[in-house]
This record gives sequence, C-alpha cells and structure tokens, in this order.
Amino acid sequence: MRDELFQRSVRIERPAAEVFAWHERPGAFERLCPPWERVEVTARDGGIRDGARVSLRTKIGPVWVRWEIEHRDYVAGRQFRDVLLRGPFAKWEHLHRIEPAGTGACVLTDEIRYRLPFGLLGRWGGAAFTRHQLERMFAYRHAVTKADVEADAKKPPS
Repeated sequence: MRDELFQRSVRIERPAAEVFAWHERPGAFERLCPPWERVEVTARDGGIRDGARVSLRTKIGPVWVRWEIEHRDYVAGRQFRDVLLRGPFAKWEHLHRIEPAGTGACVLTDEIRYRLPFGLLGRWGGAAFTRHQLERMFAYRHAVTKADVEADAKKPPS
C-alpha cells in the first residue's frame, strides 16, 4: 500500500531561528492543538530532540485512541520529525521544516507521510475525511504559529 503525502507551508515574517525556538518551548504542542480536537498529553520524555517521546490520547468519535510518538532527525534551527510508534495509523511521519526566506523571514513546512489502517478498505473509507481534517488542522496550526511568533516580536523587551 502506498503512502499518502500531506504538505502545507506558511511564510512567517520572523527569522527561522525564532520560529524553531518557538517549537522548542514547553507547551508548544498543546498550543497547536485545535480547540475542536480532544487531545491529552499523558506522558512526555524530553523536548523535540532525537529520542524524545510523547504519549497522548485523542478522541475519535466516542473512542479514546492512544498515540506513541518519537522525535527523530533533529537539526537545530531547521527541522525535527515525529514518528508514530503506536497509534491509529499504519504509518505516520511528520517532518517540521523551517527554512530561511530572505532577511528576517522563513517558511514553515509541515510534511506528513501517512498510511491509513485497514489497507485498501481504510483508504477507500477514510482518505477524503483524513485529508480534510489535516487541511483544517494545519490551517489552524499555521495561523497560531504565525500569530504567536510575530506578536512576540512586537512585545517590548522585559
């Protein structure tokens, strides 16, 4: 079964190092969870560097589903990847990439390679729904990241 690819980018008018540092802050993941999603972090070991892990649960309909994620491919100031160890997808790899885009700006790209469970049946029954959910979620996540980072730049120094 072939992987699906979801990719979305946003230009942020702040240097790449600032946007990457925002992702390393405690609570960044929770900040990025859309209010319509039920997500609870149940355990966390480390930040976003290689080998760090996050356990969470999400509610899909009436059922709570567990996710076990490991961070890999950390490159300071540039990227990190979330790899699903256990969860609702047959495969889930989420690359967060931040690239400079001229003076004082960058492009944040989220690239997800995933495979739905249950083979062809899962693809037939869930592909359009999953794509729609990802579009909606990453529109929200990118708006929050952009607003937070650009607003931080406008705050007077303390």
